[in-house]
Amino acid sequence: MTTVDPASPKKPPWAGKDRPRVLLLGAGNRPHVEEEAERLSHLLPKFAEIVHTDLEWEADLSEIDADFAIVLGGDGSILGAARSMGYKQIPIVGVNMGKLGFLAAFTPDHVVDQLAALCAGDCQIIEHMMLRCRVFKDDEVIAERIGLNEMAILGGPPFQIRTIDLYVDTQLATSYSCDGLIISTPVGSTAHNLSAGGPILRADLRAFVVSPISPHTLTMRSVVDTGDRCFEMHLRGSDRTMSVVVDGRVLSPVTGDHRVRVDQAQPRFKLVAMHDHNYYRTLREKLGWGGQIDHGR
Repeated sequence: MTTVDPASPKKPPWAGKDRPRVLLLGAGNRPHVEEEAERLSHLLPKFAEIVHTDLEWEADLSEIDADFAIVLGGDGSILGAARSMGYKQIPIVGVNMGKLGFLAAFTPDHVVDQLAALCAGDCQIIEHMMLRCRVFKDDEVIAERIGLNEMAILGGPPFQIRTIDLYVDTQLATSYSCDGLIISTPVGSTAHNLSAGGPILRADLRAFVVSPISPHTLTMRSVVDTGDRCFEMHLRGSDRTMSVVVDGRVLSPVTGDHRVRVDQAQPRFKLVAMHDHNYYRTLREKLGWGGQIDHGR
């Protein structure tokens, strides 16, 4: 029996359409974004219909019917677009207008060169898992958000070591004495998780990484688990407040009276890539894995 890997690249659903419907998005306050949006607004109508342009993140993108989005900026802009799409994720073409840009794989000139191919569907869609974070008080959900990178429980004043109990599928896994805790998706493994000493996961895996921040016990290390797990965290001490942060934005303050639950979200984040996409090349270039690389190969 043959099975299909849900992480395998997929054919764009707009392939074969005369004029796909496109969103043109970006952080207009970043250098050169407005100029690039202006250039694309003149070139895109040859191949597609621009149904909405937003350079200030004002629109609820889940309310707009489109085939794919071109996002000008960096990974932060792509996170913002995914956040605004909510449970209605459409494929994203990430155009890197900054420095790092793990998710923004296209340069401005590259995306212009590939416009005809992109709009014709001569590309691939790579799906990535997202997470759902919910904060409970008693049995009531008081805050909820889906995220692409990570959920982090972070401390504030007074800056002291906190104890966080971690349950996996309702079973107590361990208690961390630490400054905070990160639960990351594979996409987010190269973000806050990496800075905290966690491992890099291939971005299209279905897995979570649990990484304590500055754990007091040296044997506490990052753990990788499958994407179908449910993680629940309890903060000890009802008088001590921490913050739940999803993709860099505060979701809710929490104390010992709350429970924080993280599991796999229903929608998938969808990233557009050309057929020559290579994940290890991305890591090599973005992380500066220089070594003695023969660039002629």
